[in-house]
Amino acid sequence: MFRVAIYTRVSTEDQAREGFSLDAQKERLAAYCEAQGWDVASYYEDDGHSGRSTKRPAYQRMMEEKDEWDIILVMKMDRIHRNSKNFMIMMENLEKWGKKFTSMNESLDTSNAVGRFVVDIIQRIAQLESEQIGERTYMGMRQKAESLNGMLGFNAPYGYRMEHEDLKPVEEEAAEVHQAFIEYNAGKTMRQIAADLNERGKLTRREKEWTVWSISNMLHNPVYAGYLRWDGLLLPSPHQRVVDIELFNSVQEKMSNNIRSTKARPYLMLREHQEAVKVDSMLINGTG
Repeated sequence: MFRVAIYTRVSTEDQAREGFSLDAQKERLAAYCEAQGWDVASYYEDDGHSGRSTKRPAYQRMMEEKDEWDIILVMKMDRIHRNSKNFMIMMENLEKWGKKFTSMNESLDTSNAVGRFVVDIIQRIAQLESEQIGERTYMGMRQKAESLNGMLGFNAPYGYRMEHEDLKPVEEEAAEVHQAFIEYNAGKTMRQIAADLNERGKLTRREKEWTVWSISNMLHNPVYAGYLRWDGLLLPSPHQRVVDIELFNSVQEKMSNNIRSTKARPYLMLREHQEAVKVDSMLINGTG
C-alpha cells in the first residue's frame, strides 16, 4: 500500500477564494486517498506562500522527509509549483528517489503510463522553452561577435586577466608566454618548454603542471597576437599583444611542419589589420 504525502498550499490571494482553503484541500485529498486505498503518511501545509518559489517551509520539510512517503498528492498542479523549471526539477528528483507524483484534478498520476506520458510532454515543452532561450542568446552573442563589440564571456588565458571586459597582461605570466614562443621558434620542443616551466615552479592558470598539450594550446592561441576566436570566428581585438604577428606566424608554420602526417597540414596565419573572418574549426581548436 502506498504511503502518501498530502501537500496543500494557499497564497495570500488564494485565501479569499472559495474552495482553496487548506481545510478544503485536505478534506478532498484525504477522501481521494481513501478511495484509492492509500495511507496518508503526513500532511504538509504552506499557508500564505507563493508557488513560484521553492522556499516554502512545509515543501522543504516534505522533501527532507522523503523516506516517509511514496507519493506526493496535490489537488492541482499549481498547488505544488507555478514555475515549470521548478516542477521539472522536482520530477527529476522524485524519479531518482523512486517516488511518484499525483495531481487529483488533472488526473496526473506518475504511477501509471498515461501520467508518465503527460509528464514527459510537460518536460519536452519546458525543454523547448529552454532551448529557444538558448538560441536567442546565441544569436545575440553571434551578432555581438561579428560587430567586434565585447568579450562574450571570454575567459582570460595564462598571461592575461580580465579587467572591466578588457584583457590586461599579467606581467610575469606574459613574459613566460613570450619566452615560450621564442624558445619554440628557436628549436626547443614543447616537452622541453613544459619541463623548464615545471622545474622553475611555474603553474598553469588552473594551478597544474605544464604538459605538451597545455603548451600546444598556448602556442596555437591567437589571443597572444591580438586576436580572439569564438565559434568559428577570428576577431581582431584592441588588447595588448604578448607576441608580434610575425613571431606567432613563424611558430604556427613550425608546428605545422612538425606534424607527422602525409595529409595537408593547414595552420593559422594572421595579418596586420585583419578583419573578422571565419576560420576552419581545425585551426580554431589548435589541431592544425
